[in-house]
Amino acid sequence: MPASACTSMSDVRREIDRVDRALVRLLSERLTYIERAGVIKQDRNRVRDEARIQDVLDKVAAACAAEDFPFTIAEPVWRALMEGCIAHEFVVWDATNAPERS
Repeated sequence: MPASACTSMSDVRREIDRVDRALVRLLSERLTYIERAGVIKQDRNRVRDEARIQDVLDKVAAACAAEDFPFTIAEPVWRALMEGCIAHEFVVWDATNAPERS
């Protein structure tokens, strides 16, 4: 239902909840790629990649402009998302590359 078709707060909240569920599905998919990166990267020092962080933010800014969505809202969300994903990727990298125990 488009936002303009909502006639009550119940409608609005139901649609926000629907969008939130879709966002979680997409974030879950994104995390599978983060986890794969943690397996593929051979050097722990490459887990955090400042150039890639900036590249992602640049792409998000362009997507925001195309959708007429305020980057001032998106930027802190993506920064928090990337920091959480980087922390998770370190966990995956460490688990993948931990010395084998006898």
